[in-house]
Amino acid sequence: MDGMHYVETPEEDIAGVLARQREAYLAEGEVTLATRQDRLKRALAVLMENKDEFIRLISEDFGNRSDDTTLFADIGGSASALKDAIKHVGKWMRPEKRPLQFPLGLLGAKAQVVPQPKGVVGLITPWNFPLTMVFVPLAQMLAAGNRVVIKPSEHTPQTSAFFAKVFAEKFEETEVAVINGAVQTSQAFAKQPWDHLMFTGAPVVGKLIMRAAAENLTPVTLELGGKSPVVVGESADLDMVAERVATMKLLNAGQICLAPDYINLKKDKRDAFVDSYSKTVERMYPSMLANDQYTSIISPRHRERLEGYLDDAREKGADVRVINPANEDFIGQNQGNKLPAALILDPTDDMKVMQEEIFGPILPVRTYDTTDEVVDYVNEHERPLALYYFGEDAAEQNKVLTKTTSGGVTVNDVLWHGGHESLPFGGVGNSGIGAYHGYDGFKEFSHMKPVLKHPSKTSIGRLLGVVPPYTDKLKKNVDRMTK
Repeated sequence: MDGMHYVETPEEDIAGVLARQREAYLAEGEVTLATRQDRLKRALAVLMENKDEFIRLISEDFGNRSDDTTLFADIGGSASALKDAIKHVGKWMRPEKRPLQFPLGLLGAKAQVVPQPKGVVGLITPWNFPLTMVFVPLAQMLAAGNRVVIKPSEHTPQTSAFFAKVFAEKFEETEVAVINGAVQTSQAFAKQPWDHLMFTGAPVVGKLIMRAAAENLTPVTLELGGKSPVVVGESADLDMVAERVATMKLLNAGQICLAPDYINLKKDKRDAFVDSYSKTVERMYPSMLANDQYTSIISPRHRERLEGYLDDAREKGADVRVINPANEDFIGQNQGNKLPAALILDPTDDMKVMQEEIFGPILPVRTYDTTDEVVDYVNEHERPLALYYFGEDAAEQNKVLTKTTSGGVTVNDVLWHGGHESLPFGGVGNSGIGAYHGYDGFKEFSHMKPVLKHPSKTSIGRLLGVVPPYTDKLKKNVDRMTK
């Protein structure tokens, strides 16, 4: 929370944890299936044995956070990822046979790709889903056989401190460790020579993380968010669109990297959508300030930032519609940093709300005349983490999906593609580098090492004429290869 004093972790302490983990990793040698499953099961125990306390602490860190939101998005999502890894890690870690160019296979050569742990992985996580952002990547990191050092967010200080306590109860420091602190700690953390570093957060910070990692040529996975658009086609059912967009736009008060950031509709559909969306929100949240199911904004600074978007939009001529069903006093009685839902109609690109990721319960509503127009608008901006299309027109859907580039897509809903362990989750360009979840995460945090075995009794080099002095045999083999 803003205004709190954070105790920073000295850089030498972080370096010490990394050194001890790397020493233990090298001493261990092969990381067996039994070891990987044991670590995954202990991580699951950390989650499930402490779930009630996690729920309580997260709500306190937020000011108010819906217990149901934490159960669904944090507890459920984390448990699913860990269980998926426990179930499938044996299959994931098997060497994969690969074919060889003719005639090498016939001559006795064999090839395979062997997944190998990268070693010690650093994990810097955000505050918006404090459990999911730790346990989901941790599941694939442990499945890949790595040791992990976690740096959770300082914006959820009680939850982050609890992480350090409960992980220490189930893991040796050389297996999984937690480092707490704020900006100085994060900077020192990113500078370490990790074997891999993952960061989830804003693009502007992601650039700093990547710059620090570059000094050690540390490979990075960056999950960075961005402005994820909704494209509503002519054939879409507006009531369905309103309900599905509102459900996820107001989940966690919009503080989700995959939240729909702005919506695009045909001009003649705008007013009908605004009416349907407003009624849907009122039905979902008949009150907000006094409703425990409506989550707070994480801090006064973030609430003021969002209020600034609304003020800026008003000053620049936008029609701002605040949805406050119970007519509650969010100024005089708002001790929990709650912010009512709002629509910004016909925003322009000079407004701050259209220049920065919103991360709150505000939805700009743009209009367009043709599908090409909205496709061009999306392509003129940074590539988003997600794109959402609503409609039953296959040709229109194909145009939107093939002519735009985004990290992922959900059709006729929003956000759900990010909840499946069978699908890779990641951005592209400004919205991220790399992907995780399930087997794709296992590969992300593994070194997929090619291993080629030649027969000891047969010289393939001699059979192909590669051993000098060169003869016509080599030329004939090259001719066959190039035909």
